[in-house]
Amino acid sequence: MIRTTVIGSYPFPSWLEFASQNMDKFGKADLEEIIEDAVIAAIHDQVSAGLDVITDGEQTRLDFNLSFYGYIEGISPHADVPRRWGPPAHDQRGKHAITGELRAPRGLGVVEEFKRLQRLAPAEGGPVLKASVPGPYTLSGRLSPNVQYHDRYAITEALLPMVQRELEALVAVGCTEITVDEPSMSCYAHKENTRRFVEIFNRTVEPVVGKCFLSTHLCFGNYKGHAVGKRMVAPMLPDFLDMKVDEVHIEMANREFAEVELLAEFAKHMHVAVGIVDVKSYYIETVEDIVERIKLCLKYVPAERLSVAPDCGLSQTARWAAKQKLRNMVEGAKRVRGKLKLA
Repeated sequence: MIRTTVIGSYPFPSWLEFASQNMDKFGKADLEEIIEDAVIAAIHDQVSAGLDVITDGEQTRLDFNLSFYGYIEGISPHADVPRRWGPPAHDQRGKHAITGELRAPRGLGVVEEFKRLQRLAPAEGGPVLKASVPGPYTLSGRLSPNVQYHDRYAITEALLPMVQRELEALVAVGCTEITVDEPSMSCYAHKENTRRFVEIFNRTVEPVVGKCFLSTHLCFGNYKGHAVGKRMVAPMLPDFLDMKVDEVHIEMANREFAEVELLAEFAKHMHVAVGIVDVKSYYIETVEDIVERIKLCLKYVPAERLSVAPDCGLSQTARWAAKQKLRNMVEGAKRVRGKLKLA
């Protein structure tokens, strides 16, 4: 009951932040050591917090999309950035030109990440190890259409089989829990065809349905702690209930649990992982806060179908805050579990 889990990303330690800005100062072996040490640190923080499910903290992903674009042929590495100065927002990320056929002959790199996590994580009796993979619609977001790929959906279709193969490869190496991140779908559910979103998603995951504990992560954006989408769950319904997943993760804490009653609709079809701590705020939720929030969620989601997690990945939250938020989240979940067993 009430599993404690995470989305995927975790704050970079300072040495990895420095190295990512000064890669020309390190050799290949240096960089591998730096990355491995960062993964060890991410594992340590998550295990120390007592989480039931952990990831590698996505410590090799220096940018959520760009890290995958490095594996895909046919993309220019230089982004067209429309705005470089002023308050941080999504228009400062820019889009990349497609220069040829989109191909990923080496895969997308997630299998290698997961193998490293398997090697470094606690052995038998430790937490469940999870891999996170971006869905093709979200992955398409920073690529500009061209004559060959005339719109975002055409780009998505080109990326879809790459994601499929990565999911299949993860299962083949023993990954039992996978999250397919599609925050772009939740961000644009208010203005795009949600049936089309679900059809794309279900085709993407079809090869691994029933072969792992499969989840999806839906949020409203978190670039430098800022949302980009219309922060409403209602536009996702009822279509998103047809996603072929075992669990759906929904951002709640940052929105002060608005629309919490809609969790009941998801719980009829799948497990629900509720964003119970706010990754965009430096207020550290107390254990008592967590207990009260879980009690609220239990009004709509049965304990055996409820997981708790941060709203989103923790990469945009300072490590000192992320550690304490996770500790308190786990302790709050333990207290509620104990009360439920005594009832």
